[in-house]
Amino acid sequence: MTAFQWAILAGAIAGCGLWIIIIRLLPAHPNLAQTLAMFSAVQHNQTVEETRGWDAVGSWGIRKLPEKIRPIPTQDLALLSRTPAHFIAQKIAYALVGLLLPSVVFTVVILLGLAVPFVVPAVLALALAAVAFMVPDMEVRAKASNARVEFSRTLACFVNLVALERSCGSGTKQALDVAANVGDSWVFARLRESLDQATWAGLTSGDALRELSKDLGTTDLGEVADIITLSSNEGAGIYRILRAKARSIREGLLLSDTTRAHEANEKMSLPVSVLGIVFLAILIGPALLSMAISFP
Repeated sequence: MTAFQWAILAGAIAGCGLWIIIIRLLPAHPNLAQTLAMFSAVQHNQTVEETRGWDAVGSWGIRKLPEKIRPIPTQDLALLSRTPAHFIAQKIAYALVGLLLPSVVFTVVILLGLAVPFVVPAVLALALAAVAFMVPDMEVRAKASNARVEFSRTLACFVNLVALERSCGSGTKQALDVAANVGDSWVFARLRESLDQATWAGLTSGDALRELSKDLGTTDLGEVADIITLSSNEGAGIYRILRAKARSIREGLLLSDTTRAHEANEKMSLPVSVLGIVFLAILIGPALLSMAISFP
């Protein structure tokens, strides 16, 4: 190929990459049918076929790609309010960028007059595409872990608020609704949404919180739902039980923070030791070198 043809190929690849970046940065518009289905008392298992943009690409990936190479972390995505189609589309986009980036770089290198075997960019592109395909999994896992910690912290406050409302004589449903409407964070929003759906669907508040716990993979919320169900069915003295549960959640978070702090200290011990050795070598090295030179 001539230099002009290589330049055309590089421009086409760069244009495709720029188009992918622009499409990813465009704001997403929620699907009206999916939004209405969330508030419906009847849950439909079939997915809405009318998808657009990258959601259509993600739906195609879910249908065509083998399940072994595209595992979907359902609970993590539910916690982050992301759809599986969006997740798979992000994986495909990252893989395409990883596949095209070496081609652009080596095209520029070839245009500069350097001879590069074709197998080098081909192998590097495949390896980078495979690594980039796994990046969204690590990103979702890290964000979900942080979101679960934030959820647990907010849940402890929510449980305390429910206990205070119950101690003032409010019923279970009223106490949950009042407590859920206190905060404006995403955790309180998810709790309000779950309780509202339970009201429209004719379910109990305990069942709604238990279902939300299964969707998000949070065991603490499931235990709170069991306590709420107990108080509704048997009229048990719930104030102390809820306060004890909130205290248990806070102690678990404190223990997790302490464990992470100890792990961080252990990880820092090796770099500090290496720096100490280097510092000693800088101090002692010149003296040892002068001694070695002075003796024949």
